[in-house]
Amino acid sequence: MTATVLTPLRTEWLALKPALSGDVRRTGRSRGLAAPLTGPAVIAGVAGALDASLVPGDLVVATRVGERELPAAPLLAGALRRAGLRVHLGPVHTAERVVDDPAERARLAATGAIAVDTESALLLAGLEHAVVVRAIVDTPEQRLLSAGMPVRGLRALAALRSAGPVIEQWAAAAADREVVLASPRSFCAGVERAIDIVDKSLERNGAPVYVRRQIVHNRHVVADLEAKGAVFVEEVEEVPEGATVVLAAHGVAPAVRADARRRHLQVIDATCPLVAKVHAEVKRFAGQDHTVFLIGHADHEEVVGTYGEAPDNIVVVNDPDHALTVEAIDPAKVSYVMQTTLAVDEAEKTAAILRERFPALRAPRKDDICYATSNRQQAVRTVARECELVIVLGSRNSSNSLRLAEVARGEGAAAYLVDDLGEIELSWLQGVRSVGITAGASAPPRLVDEVVAGLAGLGPVTVRETEVVSENVRFTLPREVS
Repeated sequence: MTATVLTPLRTEWLALKPALSGDVRRTGRSRGLAAPLTGPAVIAGVAGALDASLVPGDLVVATRVGERELPAAPLLAGALRRAGLRVHLGPVHTAERVVDDPAERARLAATGAIAVDTESALLLAGLEHAVVVRAIVDTPEQRLLSAGMPVRGLRALAALRSAGPVIEQWAAAAADREVVLASPRSFCAGVERAIDIVDKSLERNGAPVYVRRQIVHNRHVVADLEAKGAVFVEEVEEVPEGATVVLAAHGVAPAVRADARRRHLQVIDATCPLVAKVHAEVKRFAGQDHTVFLIGHADHEEVVGTYGEAPDNIVVVNDPDHALTVEAIDPAKVSYVMQTTLAVDEAEKTAAILRERFPALRAPRKDDICYATSNRQQAVRTVARECELVIVLGSRNSSNSLRLAEVARGEGAAAYLVDDLGEIELSWLQGVRSVGITAGASAPPRLVDEVVAGLAGLGPVTVRETEVVSENVRFTLPREVS
């Protein structure tokens, strides 16, 4: 299966046909399809701008045309942007005639549409799997029938031609697919608790509520909370004296709390209870004058916070190779703890080497690797054994998300970590009929839904879920917001 490219005008057809090897059809203006297409399609042509930020030669990928939602738009827009093109995402309005009157354009702009054409809605009526890309030829300030129109027209057609290689990739990636969802995936109890703390702080105290560092390591979560009035700072010194500050889920060193007290800040602690448990273990072992081996990544915020509990006693151990070289002041008084978001297998290899080298080594009372981290790794391992490609949703500074991609690759699947649908590359999908999807513990569930809907723009998708364990963990909120 490949995608069909539909161009209403002959000039549009002439611009794109040389760049494409597949089926490129001229449909004619203001007419629907003579017969419905069963496969995916790309509607490509020119349009007029309604948004003042658009200029001739810009590309618009439609998120909606009329009442028709086009959830694959971010996937195409991302590919076009990576090709160096100037791309806008937004609704497109289809009018019965060419709209050149400024007052009429202003009325349409008030609906939220950013561009107007005369064909897309009619063509979409016969399509189940489709995307729409339009090159801007005129704007409210540079009207269609005004001086400079030939130059603007050539600029728009050149932009359309420049989009040709990406449209070719889109066509090559078209296919019927099975999507396998790993379960559990996405938010864990600690992340839900941390987000709830910020939300409830905003409800109780009003904006702004300050948050030290990212509340969880996900840019979508941070952006959503910023839109509600949260202000993210690097250090508590940036928070006005007497204001409210939320400490992020990864935990902080005691010095941070001391700084907050000096500034008379109202502190609300969103530290994940499982991270707090590791802090308590470190203090217990250090109180017994142990060398505490902290298995984890030295630059991760969780490890930085844990290390701050007893810097004179802690030795950070990065990996199994590092475990072969670390030393203790007294080999008879040694213990270990772990960063909660590590890959289970590698963390256990590191601990095994430490146990072999230090027979007196004491372990935590309970495993430090977070239940959610373990469960998500088990689930993605199962999915990776069934799929050619695994998409992991999560930000690159999210340790648990990075580990999910590593675990999937370890099972032989191609696996990529992306923030959202727009970061998926079309080349990854070419020839792939089975796609596994999971999300790190800090990634919103809606991102998974968006990827599934986006893949449907490339052809029919069947979805099934593989659940390896059921999660029902809930953490209570601190008294300041409960």
